[in-house]
Order: sequence, then structure tokens, then C-alpha cells
Amino acid sequence: MYTFDAKKTKDGCVRWIRRFFEKNGKGCNAVVGISGGKDSSVVAALCAEALGRDRVIGVLMPMGEQHDIDMAELLVRHLGIRSYTVNIKDAVEAVKGSIPFELSKQSRENLPPRIRMSVLYAVSQSNNGRVANTCNLSEDWVGYSTRYGDAAGDFSPCSHLTVQEVKAVGRVLGLPPVLVDKPPEDGLCGRTDEDNLGFTYEELDRYIREGVIDDPEKKKNIDRRHRMNLFKLKMMPSYRPRTSTGAGK
Repeated sequence: MYTFDAKKTKDGCVRWIRRFFEKNGKGCNAVVGISGGKDSSVVAALCAEALGRDRVIGVLMPMGEQHDIDMAELLVRHLGIRSYTVNIKDAVEAVKGSIPFELSKQSRENLPPRIRMSVLYAVSQSNNGRVANTCNLSEDWVGYSTRYGDAAGDFSPCSHLTVQEVKAVGRVLGLPPVLVDKPPEDGLCGRTDEDNLGFTYEELDRYIREGVIDDPEKKKNIDRRHRMNLFKLKMMPSYRPRTSTGAGK
């Protein structure tokens, strides 16, 4: 039976973050997009423990009015980290207004996460930073992320942890329960992730770790999403030209 040791995982991840920064940016800052949900909260807390709170920068990126922005502000206060608030509404509307045709529904949904990632890299490059990816295994499994949006980053502490495991690590880190247990949502469409997916993360996590799911229709839904979104987890295909040494054959 699958078991998970949250304390051991937390300690191992903290050491991994330290090693990453030693090799890929000694003295650099961790830049984390802060939504107020469990993933960004856990990643920011892991970085604060690994590097010290003075080397963690939180970036809050509402799009106009964000009803739960107080949760992001709570995390910043709890960790005592530096933060910036960048409202992306004008940028999103400017891009939409500059494109000479009506964007598809999928394009409209994916544009804000991609602009958010542009903001994170702008903040990072101006503050000697490295951008943290805040995705988890459960979201990646069913493609609940935007390619080159929230799926981007320089290092990824939680991409091999399910939602339940991220929550367990958050509790070990001593995060406020409201941040750990808050229903996940993107802050854009007004619905929770689970509303959009059609199954709960608890059901998905059990299926990922134990291969067990009670509802055949939900299994079919998960399997379909996983197949359709595998491309997001792979490197970009690239052409290798033939050379005189025979490479690329």
C-alpha cells in the first residue's frame, strides 16, 4: 500500500532547492507567483525555509478584482516575504484588443496565465531571480495548466507531488489551514478546479497512486485528459540535421 511521509518529503525538497540555487544561481532570489492557494503557498514556504525569507519574492497578479486576494496577502504576511502586486487586467485587454479577430474560448482562458508568466520573468530578471513553477502532479496528470503559462518556470518543487501530498507538506510547514485547505481555483473564471474537471482531486490522487477509482465515467474522463495533455510534459520536438560525423541519423 502506498504511504507518504510529509516530513521526510519536506526536508528532502528543502535540500533540493538549496542545491538547485547553489548550482543555478548562488545568491539569487526565488520568485513565486502568489495566488493564495495551497500550491503557491507551499512552494513559497519551501523556498523561504531553504533560502531564507529575504531571498523569496512573492508576486500577486490579480486580473481586475480578485475576490480571494486576501488569501495571497495572508501568505505574504505569514512568511514575512517581500512582495509586489501587478494587476494584469490592462495588459490582457490590450493584447485582446490588438488581435484583429475574435479569440477562441481556449485562447481567452490561456492568455492571462501566459501574461502572468511574463510578469514573473520580468520581476525575476530585474531582481536577480529564478522563477518557481508551482504545478503539482495531479494538475499535470490531467493537463490542468497552461503551456508557457503556469506550467513554465526555472525549478519545480512540487511537480511530483499529488494534491493530497502538497497539502500534507503544507501542514508540516505550519501554513495557516485556510491556505492549505482552500478549494483550488484559478482566480479567473469563478469556478473551482474540481468544478471544471468533473472529479475531485482526492479521487484523482487515489487513481494516480493506487490505480483505484470507483466511477468508470470519471476514470474515462481522467484517462482522456491524461492522453490529450501528455505533450505538455515533453520537451519541444526539434529537428536534428545530418552532419558529416553521422549525428542525427
